Amino acid sequence: MASINDTTALHDTAEPRPLTVRERWQGFLREVLETVVLALFIFFVVQVVIQNYQVLGPSMEPNLHQGQYLLVNKVEYKLHPPARGDIIVFHPPDDPNGIPLIKRVIGLPGEKVEILDRQVFVNGVPLNEPYIQYPASRSYAATVVPADSLFVMGDNRDNSSDSRAWGPLPIHGGIVGRAVLRYWPPERVGILPAYSY
Repeated sequence: MASINDTTALHDTAEPRPLTVRERWQGFLREVLETVVLALFIFFVVQVVIQNYQVLGPSMEPNLHQGQYLLVNKVEYKLHPPARGDIIVFHPPDDPNGIPLIKRVIGLPGEKVEILDRQVFVNGVPLNEPYIQYPASRSYAATVVPADSLFVMGDNRDNSSDSRAWGPLPIHGGIVGRAVLRYWPPERVGILPAYSY
């Protein structure tokens, strides 16, 4: 008589036990804690990398207007120096704790900047500035930008307090970063254009 060898695997058919109230609360609290920790981590990383800034005054018109909000890249200038044409946010050199200003980089260290007949010249060469609608009506005598400094001006040249009034801007110590994105108002959202010269 042949024997039948039953090799069918046995399966555990026991139902999983329901979680207790305490276990459910522990799981819920763990998820809340993980979410809070992640949110705090993202918040602090964002604070290190970017900062928001509200445009105050007409000095950057017609490109930036009173009340618009921008995002400023705070780490870019830790990797390389500012470039001509960059729109930067910085603390006023004569008032380091004052409200930050926003201007455009015009002259780099060692360059000669002057304004003649409403035209900006850098090292004797006229600067092509397609972003300017309101050029300077007054001339500015030739000035050499010191080492580790920048010459900055507002785009609305006759309505801007800038390097023509208070001198070169030190590169180290006062610059918050480069303005990269306009995010308010919604109809004006966009990346701020970069210019090459």
